[in-house]
Amino acid sequence: MPLQPRGFRHALNRSTLRPGERQLEVQGLHLAFGKVAALAGVSFTVYQSEILAIIGPNGAGKTSLLNSISGLYRPQRGSIRFYNDGETYELTRRKPHEIAQLGIARSFQNIELFRHMTVLDNLMAGAHVHMKSGLLPSLIYWGPAQQEQIHFREFVEDIIDLLEIEAIRYKKVGTLSYGLQKRVELGRALAMKPAILLLDEPMAGMNTEEKEDMARFILDVNEEHGVTVVLIEHDMGVVMDISDRIVVLSFGRKIAEGTPEEIRQNPEVRRAYLGE
Repeated sequence: MPLQPRGFRHALNRSTLRPGERQLEVQGLHLAFGKVAALAGVSFTVYQSEILAIIGPNGAGKTSLLNSISGLYRPQRGSIRFYNDGETYELTRRKPHEIAQLGIARSFQNIELFRHMTVLDNLMAGAHVHMKSGLLPSLIYWGPAQQEQIHFREFVEDIIDLLEIEAIRYKKVGTLSYGLQKRVELGRALAMKPAILLLDEPMAGMNTEEKEDMARFILDVNEEHGVTVVLIEHDMGVVMDISDRIVVLSFGRKIAEGTPEEIRQNPEVRRAYLGE
């Protein structure tokens, strides 16, 4: 059963796997745009309840990898398999909304929120991926649709409490600071009840205090709720502090994989990315 900490009324994590079980498997992934190879034979495995960081210099293929997993890009070769509910799902030919419904949510490097809508409305938009009522019942707020809206509103309020954004729930997103907008985007991804959370530079552009808050929220989501996290991040201090394992890309190829300490000591990584 998904973890449900005291005070959280609804389960946040949709995974049915035990910690440490294989959850996502990327094998031999090739993605090219014309003659430019964004990914060249990338393979790795993600295990339930871990935090896996993907690092590498600019242009290494990190965002292309997340876009392939979430269905925005279609690789020319290779496979991406997602495991849940005793089933195996091949993702490479599925549409983004189908992948989201399976339990893979993501945030973006450039904020992709509805700026004219409130924080609450943005979070409810994330939750709608799981709502089963049709458009008309939802609009007239009747019968089963009403009960479903109440259920998901309670769930969204849990996320608001978790991310400590109670004071801004009714503010329009476009009026918020950059750091708060990034926090709201994390909340919208969590409203999708993810089994795996893909985060593309969640701390980019933040000051030190905002980074510390975001790292704390990511750890809470992972440790208290058991949500698997795959993140791209350039702040190596953050990566080394919160990651269980790290995959290193360079020019579309995987050059290393291991624990933070193993990556820190890897001479090829130091030459390619960390600097000798």
